[in-house]
Amino acid sequence: MSQKNDSPQKVLLVGYNGANNTGSEARLLSIIKDVKSLLGPHTQITVPTLNEENLRRYLDEDEHLHIAPIPSIFFLAIDRLVAEHDLVLLVEGSCYMDTWTSALLWAFLWATNSAHRHNKPCLAYAVDAGELSSLNRWLVKREASKTDLIITRTKHAMERLQKIGVTAPITSTADCAFTFQEDPEDENFLGKLWPESVKGVVGLAVVDFSLWPVVIRPCGHEKDLYKWPYYFSRSNERKKTREKLIEGWTRTANHIIEKQGKNVALICMEELDQPLAMDIRDNMKNKDKCRVISSGEFNASQMTSMLCELDLLVTSRYHSAVLSLRAGVPQIAVGHDPRLTSFYQDLGLYQEYFICHDAPTLWEDLRVTVDLLLATPNLQKDHLESGLQEQLSLSQKNMVLLQEFLGIKGKGEMK
Repeated sequence: MSQKNDSPQKVLLVGYNGANNTGSEARLLSIIKDVKSLLGPHTQITVPTLNEENLRRYLDEDEHLHIAPIPSIFFLAIDRLVAEHDLVLLVEGSCYMDTWTSALLWAFLWATNSAHRHNKPCLAYAVDAGELSSLNRWLVKREASKTDLIITRTKHAMERLQKIGVTAPITSTADCAFTFQEDPEDENFLGKLWPESVKGVVGLAVVDFSLWPVVIRPCGHEKDLYKWPYYFSRSNERKKTREKLIEGWTRTANHIIEKQGKNVALICMEELDQPLAMDIRDNMKNKDKCRVISSGEFNASQMTSMLCELDLLVTSRYHSAVLSLRAGVPQIAVGHDPRLTSFYQDLGLYQEYFICHDAPTLWEDLRVTVDLLLATPNLQKDHLESGLQEQLSLSQKNMVLLQEFLGIKGKGEMK
């Protein structure tokens, strides 16, 4: 970072931007705040995206903050953007994993590769590592090792990268979303939106596991298109998986309404969760006591406010667990990837409150645990309070590490 102190830096934020994903939105806004706090309000920040329209829903472009649309075949566009900037930050939480699609992983590795070739500093900012194919493990080992610094959001992610053989400097903190600040105007947003929620609401943050990973194809059925050339996979086995999810979640929602007297919110932390949520609601007996709440309609501040008003959260989404923690909402995970596993291990909730999505007694175990936590809502209180303080403290270290990385003595003052 050799520019003069009075010269604004050009920072590129490479992530899963514009997907109507609450977690990515909360992370992005928190990271932009960190960068501006350290480098000053006139820092030139660029956010590339595959979906410009969605990104503009929650990101206001101005003379200092720029939105850069990029094509689905992203290599040339990312390389050009990297060459034009002084610093590259990888800001997607699910950075080093191929759970969703290999293409997303390759985009981050390519950004790292480009930064290395153009001699630009590159930092992975509070990211995660998870399941990888043999090919992708090799690619991560080779390309992630070219990163100047990797900050992971859990110790487990750091250990996974070290086990793969990544040689870049690695340290661990916590997710950026812990420092995300809600708009005060969104307080009690769920109560205003849904007056009946005063009787109590259990949130079910669902994920259609059968959609992933997205595959790369030259053509396919339009209904399976994510964004060309990326398509969702379909098979009889995946169809059965989805049907089982609909059946299981429907029974769970009916039980919560009929036996516990609570309303149910089907929470879509990403807009792609919405079709599954709609199918669950359509199969319920008491549709009038259920609402679908989607990130396609509400921003991260509004979604966070609603998460914090729940009596109980049952989640397959990492960031619903993270964002509800600030309110001490009791929670249960129905997990399908290492992110929730690691998080629940850190909170001390893994043994009793984490249920694997393919467990043979999933729905029976879930019903018992739901009843237990609704009957004794303070059962997790100590774990949630201590976990929040620890995660918040670790999350605040992200900006300290960024400051040290950039060689900044004080706000905007270079060593």
